Amino acid sequence: MIILGLDPSLSCTGWGVIRAEGSRIAHVANGQVPTDARAPMAERLASLQEALAEVISTHRPDRAAAEEVFVNKNPQSTLKLAQARGAVLAACGAAGLTVNEHAARLVKKAVVGTGGADKAQVQAMLKVLLPGAAIGGADAADALAVAIADAHLVSRI
Repeated sequence: MIILGLDPSLSCTGWGVIRAEGSRIAHVANGQVPTDARAPMAERLASLQEALAEVISTHRPDRAAAEEVFVNKNPQSTLKLAQARGAVLAACGAAGLTVNEHAARLVKKAVVGTGGADKAQVQAMLKVLLPGAAIGGADAADALAVAIADAHLVSRI
């Protein structure tokens, strides 16, 4: 089973691909898709969708996973996140992928063992779970964590 983990963001969307066979997981690839903050919104969203479509075409995942949306204190930030998620999920939908959504606390608990883990703890655990993987940044690390959580959680649902 090939799983694409996603950490959608308008400024920089992270993605991570793992192979899951039973309880065993292996790193396939990961990366980040930044957008130009000076570009018009439609152009930024189109570039996200196109980049994720290319990732999907290259790695041919069986399914995708993303963190559930959360509401920021700033409504503009929440709206931008929702638009980025829409572009990313549209790329998955166009490819016929099922997208599972998981709460951030559940992702942290599945990867680290506690839902209150910070980013440093998640990244440290990724080094243990995916030895030798070169992780392309914090957003890519978050996406890999989502993929790993999905591998563990969906098999139990």
